[in-house]
Amino acid sequence: MTGFLLAMAGFLLLMLMLSGALLLQDVKKADILAARIRVIHGEQPAGDNMRQQGEMMRSMATRVTSAVGNGLLRSGLIPVGTRAELEVMLASSGLRGPQGLTVFLGCKIMSPVFFVLIGWVLSSRIDALAGLNIVVLPILGVIGLIAPDWVIGKRRTRYLARLEEGLPDALDMMVICTQSGLSLGPAVVRVSEELRHSYRDLALEFALTANELQISTDSRGALVNLGARSGLESFKRFAGTMVQTIQYGTPVTEALRVLSIELRAEMLVKFEERAARLPVMLTMPMIVFILPCVFIIAGGPAMIQVSRAFSAGH
Repeated sequence: MTGFLLAMAGFLLLMLMLSGALLLQDVKKADILAARIRVIHGEQPAGDNMRQQGEMMRSMATRVTSAVGNGLLRSGLIPVGTRAELEVMLASSGLRGPQGLTVFLGCKIMSPVFFVLIGWVLSSRIDALAGLNIVVLPILGVIGLIAPDWVIGKRRTRYLARLEEGLPDALDMMVICTQSGLSLGPAVVRVSEELRHSYRDLALEFALTANELQISTDSRGALVNLGARSGLESFKRFAGTMVQTIQYGTPVTEALRVLSIELRAEMLVKFEERAARLPVMLTMPMIVFILPCVFIIAGGPAMIQVSRAFSAGH
């Protein structure tokens, strides 16, 4: 009975910690939105000193990690093909340039060492873990080696979701720009400027495309690169549509309007699919959290009466 109570207490503590983490995340988002509103109204953001200190610490950690990754790159241990694949993967996660690659490689080296050191310190402080170093430390090293890939994978998923979410709004804005007489290049520049605050990642992608359109004479290549950087099917369709309008001279406005309607319909279908999965996903939480409460409320008084009857009989 004592073990069951301890297990339930640990489970409730874990639930409280998860709830606290979610609440802190919501508070952080609210603070970010409040800071943006203050900047829009011309007010000075609060907490500049703390933010500057945090930025300095983050910059120092980034420089150290980047130096370690740069040393690994200069050693020649990473093949050229692997380096190109890593750069493509990081670019689709929003991390571009050589510093993103060096930071990722530095994390791949330093993360296992950090996890092993933490495990060694804990095992030296806790006697129950002293004899498990041979098993625990290699496991922690493997976890530290996998952790950067897992973080990049989660970041890439969120980054692509933000891009796909904002693309229909960007297409509607491009329709307005083309109807007002702007050509493709100025329309992309205007959309990237207007989306800086609402869809920052999408604005950066369009800004890169605008730069390529201004530098290169091949507009098709710049549009194809827009679809290839993210790897999303919606961006490839947008690039293909723009290439076809350039090649065959079809109206850009109508093509963008039709593509925007199709993307919004696909997003609605995805939302309906997620809503249809909710009853199945709620089955286990209902069994774990709701049904025990129902059993306690329904059978609790009867169990108390039965226990009192047995105690009175003895």
